[in-house]
Amino acid sequence: MFIETEQFAAQLEAMDELEQQAAYAAVAQWFADHAGKITHHTHLAPVHTATTVRLGQGEPVITDGPFVEGKEVVSGFAEVEVADLDEALKIARSWPACPIVEIRPAS
Repeated sequence: MFIETEQFAAQLEAMDELEQQAAYAAVAQWFADHAGKITHHTHLAPVHTATTVRLGQGEPVITDGPFVEGKEVVSGFAEVEVADLDEALKIARSWPACPIVEIRPAS
């Protein structure tokens, strides 16, 4: 999962058009470089579009916004088919965008 921080979002927003195009080109190149391992990927809509359903006690509580209030949000994800964590880490280390990548095995 690609985790975007407020600082990263602000830096991207502050870039001029050519800098933004270069940043997006780097991401496109990353996906192209790893296309053989990526089985699915998507970019999520901005965090303000999220709806959260909290389950547990009584009726579910539905709220606008992300599941937690924080300065980091999941902005997208890619499913990769790799042999082990080491291979996943190698791919993650080359990610050119959001400053945080979270790796989880699929079950």
